Amino acid sequence: MARVVVVGSINMDMVVTTDTFPRLGETLFGTHFSTHPGGKGANQAVAAARLGAEVTMIGCVGADAFGGEMKATLAREGVDIAHVSTAREATGIASITLSGGDNAIIVVPGANHALSPEDIDRASAAFAQADVVLAQLEVPYATVLHAARRAHEHGKPFFLNPAPAIELSGELLELTTLLTPNEHELATALQTPEGAWAEVIVRASAHGPRIAMTHGKDGAYYANPDAGANGALVHEPGFSVEAVDTTGAGDTFNGALAAFWHLGMGEAVRRANAAAALSVTRAGAQGGMPTLAELEAFLSAQARGSQ
Repeated sequence: MARVVVVGSINMDMVVTTDTFPRLGETLFGTHFSTHPGGKGANQAVAAARLGAEVTMIGCVGADAFGGEMKATLAREGVDIAHVSTAREATGIASITLSGGDNAIIVVPGANHALSPEDIDRASAAFAQADVVLAQLEVPYATVLHAARRAHEHGKPFFLNPAPAIELSGELLELTTLLTPNEHELATALQTPEGAWAEVIVRASAHGPRIAMTHGKDGAYYANPDAGANGALVHEPGFSVEAVDTTGAGDTFNGALAAFWHLGMGEAVRRANAAAALSVTRAGAQGGMPTLAELEAFLSAQARGSQ
């Protein structure tokens, strides 16, 4: 069983469905309202836990009803919440309006921005025991960088999902074992042209962090460093499924990648693609994330279908 430490955000998603988006100053009736546990950190922690990993979450919530609910949800999923601290700020929320297949989202980070380097230091034992440390960028950059330093000090692989997309510092890139962007995030993180992603992935395998770039239903791309000095681009194709809701597919990919990293990059990416494909067949970010048994059954069915 892989031991994964996730450093990241914990949000409550509040979703309103309407027939049309309101104009400035306009009040409309909505057709549906729901709340869903979210935040990239919490999502990736749940994804890894459902796939059999032993997961420790390092994050921050508020002393409010949403904070208690989010901690209870993580605990029910088997995630260790001993290092989920409580701040004076309110629990982070995402206010999401859906209409006609489009969405408008306002995120209020709240307690997520209270997660500090000191919180990382208090979780030193978890870093020492981890097989993989996984982070995103919905908590303060200084905290993410501190987590990367601690992972490096303990000799642990540090995975960074660079979302939301920002330019990354040289130090953080040097400390990152695996970068997991989509095409836009890769260009922003490394300040390279979006169309040059294949060259960037191959070059990085020799001169920077390894990269596993997600590419929607097309699957993922990474470089094989054993193919020579500059590596060779590898395409791990996606799986054809009937998509219901793509929310959380990227977070599922990242959680799966960390859970299966011990199997080697090729197999980890293949399984991460399969887990992400399964996640879009059901509604909700965490709601659609598969269990290990569901993933194994899906891969077995895919293997039988290809014979």
